[in-house]
Amino acid sequence: MGRSGVDLYPLQTGVGLEDVETFGKFLGGSPTNVAVAAARLGHATAVLTGVGDDPFGRYVRREMSRLGVDDAHVRVVPGYATPVTFCEIFPPDDFPLYFYRRPSAPDLQLSADDVPTDLVAAAPVMWFTLTGLSQEPSRGAHGAALGARAGRAHTVLDLDYRPTLWSSADDARTEARRFLPGVTVAVGNRQECELAVGESDPDRAADALLSAGVRLAVVKQGPAGTLAKTHDERVEVPAIATTVVNGLGAGDAFGGALCHGLLSGWSLRRTITAASAAGAIVASRLECSTAMPTEAEILAVVDDGAAPHRVDRPR
Repeated sequence: MGRSGVDLYPLQTGVGLEDVETFGKFLGGSPTNVAVAAARLGHATAVLTGVGDDPFGRYVRREMSRLGVDDAHVRVVPGYATPVTFCEIFPPDDFPLYFYRRPSAPDLQLSADDVPTDLVAAAPVMWFTLTGLSQEPSRGAHGAALGARAGRAHTVLDLDYRPTLWSSADDARTEARRFLPGVTVAVGNRQECELAVGESDPDRAADALLSAGVRLAVVKQGPAGTLAKTHDERVEVPAIATTVVNGLGAGDAFGGALCHGLLSGWSLRRTITAASAAGAIVASRLECSTAMPTEAEILAVVDDGAAPHRVDRPR
């Protein structure tokens, strides 16, 4: 549930947008990319979101379907343009994003009446991001969805914090803390955890998330790896080395593989290792949604030690 839109990635890297001549057009929006990643791993997925009544909105719905995601719950919102996001690519670690979502975006116009509560209640996994809590009526729609979930596993909040999409960090902090008790899994990097629970040390951040009510806390630490904690288990997985081309899709690939591990009944260590491998694979590719790996590709890294950037791209 949440963002969808069009990602325009420059086909020239290492230069600013003012010097880019050509772009590639891809399906985008973090929760939409997570749905694509889970679909690539064999799961039935759908996205509750909104698009404009425009050509890019038609593209989003068509590309969702092509990539295996049900678009039946994509609301067409007249008067709002389908969002476009540009990025700059400066490997290995600088990928500025420019969101064109003003004065608002169709996905933020979802209301409680748009939530298919029976479907939301029954889904084995529901995934949403902090951005959906940034404005009304979307905030109320997310509240309705969490009410339908009633604390069911697996209800996942990605603490994906985009400062330009919020009026202030304080507002984001308030909403994160208000919604955390209703979710069972929280995922974020150290900075996002500090925003949500006031702790950036990985163990203290995970403990604070658990104290807030979640059952699984996942703290991503970049090159330092990933820490995952429940009330009775602690797992730390080192980062998987890769040749970074574009790091923007790695977190969404991580999310899709995390869902896959939870649904497959894998151990926590195997789940986080697979998620890290998925992120490393996508970071080695230019695009995001169309770069999501298959299970065979992920397990080639996890079990066979293949280098992520040598794994063949899925077709």
